[in-house]
Amino acid sequence: MREDGGVKPLHDPELKQFASDNYAGAHPEILDAISAANGGHQIAYGEDVYTAHLTEVFERHFGEGTQVFPVFNGTGANVVGLQSMLPRWGAVVTASTAHINVDENGAPERVGGMKLLPVDTPDGKLTPELIDREAWGWGDEHRAQPLVVSITQSTEVGTVYTPDEVRAIADHAHELGMTLHMDGARLANAAAALNVPLRTFTRDAGVDVLSFGGTKNGLLYGEAVVVLNEAAADGLVYLRKMNMQLASKLRFVSAQLIALLEGDLWLRSASHANSMAARLRQSLEKLSADGEIFGLGFSQKTQSNAVFATLPAGVADSLRERFRFYDWDASTGEVRWMCSFDTTEADVDAFVDAVRGALSAR
Repeated sequence: MREDGGVKPLHDPELKQFASDNYAGAHPEILDAISAANGGHQIAYGEDVYTAHLTEVFERHFGEGTQVFPVFNGTGANVVGLQSMLPRWGAVVTASTAHINVDENGAPERVGGMKLLPVDTPDGKLTPELIDREAWGWGDEHRAQPLVVSITQSTEVGTVYTPDEVRAIADHAHELGMTLHMDGARLANAAAALNVPLRTFTRDAGVDVLSFGGTKNGLLYGEAVVVLNEAAADGLVYLRKMNMQLASKLRFVSAQLIALLEGDLWLRSASHANSMAARLRQSLEKLSADGEIFGLGFSQKTQSNAVFATLPAGVADSLRERFRFYDWDASTGEVRWMCSFDTTEADVDAFVDAVRGALSAR
């Protein structure tokens, strides 16, 4: 503690990493929103004025009749949202790289009680043809019934679905009697990359239920389950509580989402993160083209705030002496570098210099 009673920082606030946009702190405008929502009493569990206003804000982006259920985190949003779309015997067709399949510790299956039917994809994106690999067996009592398709926007490998691609998936799913869920943990990054409104590739493209991400785009905590087609979801008012995702002081989650979406903070932050990822890739590509570095490759398109690269053996570990980031596929040397709303050009340039040094030293 400081002498004035405040908390003494335990970290270097100037240090930036390239491991995850979850590493970033909260945007100052978000902290201001939390402070503004403090003081006095508001009815708990979502009957506050902030949560009421939040519905109006979401309707501006997604259209009249949109229903919003704020939750604590992305895993909770996915589990609760998918549960509302499925009977007990239901299954979800999703990409094998999807967060619900590889990064949520079995929560959709163990907590949500649903079967996941993963499909391998080259770029993290499903297509109608890929969906058909697992969309079969209706009426077979021995097979979990494929009733939902779940896609991620932007994907776990940084690629982005176009509105037409989402529409093709939605139409195909609906023709099969299935509904479409979108994991939008990085939805703002996708909208910034596509330069279109949020509803263009969600509600207007046929998405039924959306997990809307905030934490990766500058919130302290908080996401939301967004119902775009009321007929596709049921019981969310009960499921959110049953899954321990209903905050008693919900006004503080809602206030953050209002601050993010009422103005252009969501777009400013996401656009900046995307541009920093583009700067990182372009700088490294230039070094490669100029012959200053060798052995660096790129394994995916850089369409949002992620750069997927391949490095020679030992280089990643050398780089991690200064910068933290994750292996994506250690067997092939593939790594993931993420940029955030607070990543600066100087941060990117310092990392590029470190990559140059690590590759030159091998």
